[in-house]
Order: sequence, then structure tokens, then C-alpha cells
Amino acid sequence: MDIKSHIRTIPHYPKKNIMFRDVSSLLQDAVGFGSSINELAKRYAAMEIDKVVGIEARGFIVGAPLAYALGKGFVPIRKKGKLPAETVGQDYDLEYGSDRIEIHIDSIARGERVLLADDLIATGGTAEAATKLIEKIGGKIIECCFIIDLPDVGGRGRLEKQGYSVFSLCEFAGT
Repeated sequence: MDIKSHIRTIPHYPKKNIMFRDVSSLLQDAVGFGSSINELAKRYAAMEIDKVVGIEARGFIVGAPLAYALGKGFVPIRKKGKLPAETVGQDYDLEYGSDRIEIHIDSIARGERVLLADDLIATGGTAEAATKLIEKIGGKIIECCFIIDLPDVGGRGRLEKQGYSVFSLCEFAGT
């Protein structure tokens, strides 16, 4: 299945000259969404993975069904103040300012092998912060996976320069 054809592009959103790649059109299509999760599950079925981690919020939509398909546990990374138990956090920079994400301190045991999942990799700032969080609590990142990669924005290269393996189901050139 051509997953890329199920992802709509919205020109000039959120600002002029940006081509927004909207994964919600893929998620709305049962066959397209199912094919995406199945393709990822096939890739990781033979790998030794203990947990799948998803980044709020669309990473939950990708990561949770992927964890289920692999028979693994799912761990959410959330925005600051959203998790009820003891957490550890990581600040990261945004285009205009900064933000913070957090993970439960007991969600990954030391040495567990982790697959990081999200819908899209653009600049890589959030994904980089997530990798730091996972490693802070003792997890070992096996790979970072995404449905969409925007290679011209540089996130994939940012993660690869730090030694992470990165996989995506499709790419869209440009911004």
C-alpha cells in the first residue's frame, strides 16, 4: 500500500510557505492506518524490544497499537504536569521558546530495549528530548520510528549524528 498517498498536504499551515503533512487523513482510513502499523510491526517483529515509547500526542496513536501488535508494553511521554506518579523531565527548544516533556521514572527498567515511536520527524527537537529522557531512566534506544520524515528539515540527521538509528515509512521533500 502507498501510505504516502493517504497523507494530505495543507499549504501555508501554520504559516505561509509551510506545507503541513497531515497524518490525520491516514489515521481516518482503516486500511491505511492498519497498513502503517502492520508495516512497522513487520520491521520490528524479530528485534529484541522490551517497550515501545510514544511522544504526546500523535506518538500515542502510533506507539500504542504498535506495542500491542508486537506484544510489548507501551510507555507515554507527556507534556509537563500530565503524569500522576514520580517523573523525570527534559526541557527542549521550540521555534519560539521552550517546552518540557516527562516520563514516569519507573516506566522503563535499567537496560530495557526501547523503540521510540511518533507520527512525524521534522526538526527532531522533541524526539531528541525523548531519547534523553529514556536514557536518563536507563533505557537503551533500539530505533526511532516515524510514519513521516521531513528530511529537508533535518530531524533525522540530528538523531543520526547522536548515534540513533532512524526509520520512517515515507518522506516528503521540502518544508
